[in-house]
Formats: sequence, C-alpha cells, structure tokens
Amino acid sequence: MSQKNSMNNMLQGKKLWLIGGVVCVLIVLGAVVLGGGSAPKRLQESMPLFEVKKGHLLISVICPGTIVSRDVRILQSELEGRATIISIVPDGSQVKKGDLLIELDASTLNDTRVDQEISVQKAEAAYIQARENLAVVENQAKADVDKAELDLTFAKQDLEKYRDGEFPNSLKDAEGQITIAKEELNRAQEKLKWSKVLFAEKYLSATELQADELAAHKAELEVQLAESNKDLLQNFTYKRQMAELESNVSQTDMALERTRRKSAADVVQAKAELAAKQSEFEQQKGKLAKIEEQIAKAKVYAPIDGRAIYATSAKRMRWDDQPLAAGQDVMERQELIYMPTANSVKAEVKLHEANLQKVTTGLPAKVTADALPGKVFWGTVATIAPLPDAQSMWMNQDLKVYPTEIYIDGDVSELMIGWSCRAEIIVAQYEETLYVPVQAVTKVEGKSCVYVAEGEKMAVREVATGLDNGTMVRIESGLKEGEQVVLTPPLERSKLVERPTAIPNGLGRNNGSPQGSVAPAMRQQPADSNSPRQGPGGDGTQQRRPRQRRPEGSQAPAVPQG
Repeated sequence: MSQKNSMNNMLQGKKLWLIGGVVCVLIVLGAVVLGGGSAPKRLQESMPLFEVKKGHLLISVICPGTIVSRDVRILQSELEGRATIISIVPDGSQVKKGDLLIELDASTLNDTRVDQEISVQKAEAAYIQARENLAVVENQAKADVDKAELDLTFAKQDLEKYRDGEFPNSLKDAEGQITIAKEELNRAQEKLKWSKVLFAEKYLSATELQADELAAHKAELEVQLAESNKDLLQNFTYKRQMAELESNVSQTDMALERTRRKSAADVVQAKAELAAKQSEFEQQKGKLAKIEEQIAKAKVYAPIDGRAIYATSAKRMRWDDQPLAAGQDVMERQELIYMPTANSVKAEVKLHEANLQKVTTGLPAKVTADALPGKVFWGTVATIAPLPDAQSMWMNQDLKVYPTEIYIDGDVSELMIGWSCRAEIIVAQYEETLYVPVQAVTKVEGKSCVYVAEGEKMAVREVATGLDNGTMVRIESGLKEGEQVVLTPPLERSKLVERPTAIPNGLGRNNGSPQGSVAPAMRQQPADSNSPRQGPGGDGTQQRRPRQRRPEGSQAPAVPQG
C-alpha cells in the first residue's frame, strides 16, 4: 500500500515539473513575440545600471578630528629628568591666575641644595683668601723691587765715590807722603853733612854722628816706602777696587731684573689663582641658583585665568597614554596642562594623501561634534602640514595623513576642548552637471571610460571626468542625461560589448586622445565592485584611477551662516 502511494507521489511531481517547464517556454516565446524591447530588459536584469543624471553635485572631503584651542598656553614640566606628581588640580577645573596647578616632588633637590650651600661657602672662603693673598703678593713685590733698585743705586754711588773721590784723595795723600819723605831726607842729609864737618873738628862725638847717619838713612827709606805705596795704590788697589765696585753694580742690576720678574710672576700667579677661585665661586653660586630655580619650578602655577585641561586628555598621543594623576612620573619638557587663552577653537583633522590635491587653504568646512548631534559649525581650512604625520606612518607605513587645521567661526561656547569631531571640507559645488557613480568609470589603456547600455549590448565610451566626492564623479563630456551606464564593468570581453565607431566631440581632454578618435580595444576588466577606482592596466593588472584636479574657474561655495 505504501509503495503505491509513493508511486502516485512521484507521478504527480513529474507532472508538476512538466507543467512548469511548458509555462516557462510559453512565457519566453511570448516575450520574444511581443517586440524588440525585451533585450534591454534582459540586460538591465542581468547587471546593475545607472541612469546618467544632471543636477546639483557637492564635492567634499570628510575627515575625523579633535576640537582644540586656537590659542593655548601649554605648561610643561621644567624639572630635569624624571619627577613624581605630588598633587594636581582636577581635570577641567576653572582656575585663577597664580593658583597652584601641579606640585612635583623636589625632596632630592632640597637635599642637594643643602650640600651645594656648603660648597658655595667653601668656594667663597677660598676666593676671599686668594683675593687677600693677591694684595700681599703685590705689596711684597713692590717692596722687593724697591729694595733691589735701592741696592743698585748704592752700588753705583759706591763706584762713583771711589772712582771720583776716594781714589784721587788716596793718590794725593800718597804723593804728599812722598814729598814729605823727600823733604825729611834732604834735611837729614844736610844735617849729616854738617855733622861730619863738626865731627872732623871734634865738635861732635861719634855717637852723635852715627845718630845723624841713621836719621838720614831712615829718611831715605821713608821716601822709598812712600813711592812704593803710591805705586801699590795705582797699580793694584785702584784696579781691584774698581773691578769689585763695577761687579757689585752689575750684580745688583741683574738682581733688580730678577726681582722684577719674580715679583711680576708672583703677582700673575696670585691673580690667576684669584680668577680661578672667583670662577669656582661663581660656578658654585650658579649651581645653587639653578637648584633653587628647579625647586621653584616644582610648583606649576596658572599664568592666566581659565580652565586647566590635562594634556593627556586634550591630545591622546598613544592608545596606552594614561591620564595625569598624583604618583605618576613625568619627564622633562612633557606637556602637562593646556590652558586656552581665548574663546576660539579649531578642529585638528587628518587629511588623507588621496585628497591632498583637492583641498587647499581657504576652503570652507562644515564641522560637527559627536557630543552635539544636529549642531553644525562652519569654519575655514587654515593650514595643511607639508609633511605627513610621522606617528601615523610609524603605526602604519601605508597610511599617510597630513595634519590639517580648520578654524571654526562664530559662537563656539558650546564646544569643549578634546571633543571628537567630523569635518566636511567643501571642495566645489556644481548646480547643473552630469554625474555617475565612481565605480562606473574605469580605465581602458590609460583612458577614462564607461560602459553604456545600447540595446542588447554594451559599448565602451571614453569620457572626460572632473572631481569626485567618493561616491559620485562629475562627467564633463562623453555622456548625455538619461543614458544608462553599467555599475559593474565586465572582467572579460563579452558578445554584449561593442566598440563605438567614434569618440564624440569634446572628449579626450583629460587623457590626451584627439577628438574624433576611435575608442581603444577592450582589455580584461576586473569586476570587483568594492574597488571602484581601479581598472585594468596595459598588462591586465589593476591600477588606481588618478585623482582629478578641480577644474579651472570652479569656486568653493560660500560658507552658509549658522
């Protein structure tokens, strides 16, 4: 019985399949018989198409960023090396000028100051001693030089005195002694002559005659002795005394020179020692002043009235940055507190290198904050960094973004420093222009082309493109409003693809092809819809579609008010 039921079920299923197949065949035949419009419908059903539209097109670049102050006082740690936070005001506190914001640990510096004060006192004592020693050395040097000069003067005077005074007097005395001796000799000889006459006449005794002879002989010896003394004085005593006195003058002269040099050297040495002690004293005082300055810098005070914002809160540099807190160590020149000085803010955003050629300074930008949904602020692109952000490149070598500043205008009292924001930079606006999705445009042998649905087939057509906003790209020429383009260009050639017989006039401005030239032959086309900017290169590999510059004469739209 069960076998019979299963057979009946199989027969009924076969009948249903046959009926369904007959119905499908009839529907297809009917569609073919009804007319020629069925082929485009099949093409439209087989792949997505987009109808070329003409209307308003906004070209903009969207960048994430952070709200920061345009004019801000940055308070850094000025203590050398590493220091520990003892106390810190709460983040975002409203403070007055002169209020204590941060106190760093300076206990080690206080101990160092005591030791340095002792070193300063020792250096000062050594400096005073060197200064007094210089005065003593200078005084002693002057005394030694004066004495040496006096000795030289006395030596010269002794020489002159002997040469011009003592020697002539001695010579005259010797000559006088000779004269007297000769007179005595003449008298003795005359007396002896008369004594001999008287002795012959027996008037004198022999003893008296002998006495007169002895006196005459003695007078003769006195003359010889006086003449000998004169010769000794002239030939020996004078020469020796002159040599001795002249040598004494020379010795005292050289002693004076030595005394002068030694005194000058002693003074120079004393001055050098004084300069060294003074320099050491000044150095020790400078070290003490630096330590005291460092101790004073351990307390950071508010320079102005305003809000104190932690640097770690205003600008997170790394994902592992921790908020400032008591007990945390900070390094020299590390940013601690941000204090905005005026009620003006800016948005710091990262501009991707792909949009670098689109964005220039002076363009308007629409800024929205995540914390104020629905609130729109308007500003202007103020600066674009000439080099990419080094930290972003370090984290991802393939990511190159350029720090860009957008000055926000109007009332910004609702914005808070450190909020996340989103900036839409308005590059250009077109009121009436043709545009298609960016994925519809591809590259064929280096030229911008689209695939246009023409009847039952597709035709590749060269177009001239303008700027794009990441979704839609402006078509300057090559398409007409209402035409349908393929959103997923085929990867390989198909029987549905046809080559146009000619390029419409006006095409080829961006790719250099002459007007009226024939479109190039199709290469293998990638069908990756997720990479709308890529197309086949000359060797079949994918390549990036080049960025389009803003067409000449186009102007950025005026910034809406409010």
